[in-house]
Amino acid sequence: MATVYRVTSVPPARHLLRAKDLADAHYAEPIGVADMARAARLSQAHFSREFKRTFGESPHQYLLTRRLERAASLLRTTDWSVADVCVAVGLSSIGSFTTSFGRMFGKSPTAYRASFPPAAAWAMVPACITRVYGRPKHRTFREDSSAASP
Repeated sequence: MATVYRVTSVPPARHLLRAKDLADAHYAEPIGVADMARAARLSQAHFSREFKRTFGESPHQYLLTRRLERAASLLRTTDWSVADVCVAVGLSSIGSFTTSFGRMFGKSPTAYRASFPPAAAWAMVPACITRVYGRPKHRTFREDSSAASP
């Protein structure tokens, strides 16, 4: 008996998820809409149109949103300068970063950082380090028993 294979087409949104995954994983790299379209295996114009129709925002806006969300996280949890955060999330213009960040979060990156506890408050000290520095400096373990028995 011959095996019959059914050819099923992949839903269009599945191709778009490849592009979305690319943006999520490589937001800090210099990727653009052309790279995302290539990942989705669609032409740039068709990709942009379908992406916006499916997800409600343009590919460029989606990538910028991912970058700004990551920047907000870095501002809350590190003491990096705003310029370092800007570069770390894949943006090159501090002015554009500050403007876009202000539109999204309602305040400048510096004001946003100031509204959270300092990054040092988030620093976790490993338990092994805590134990080492928590031990007494002068041990009396064996000395106590030898002093008690003359």
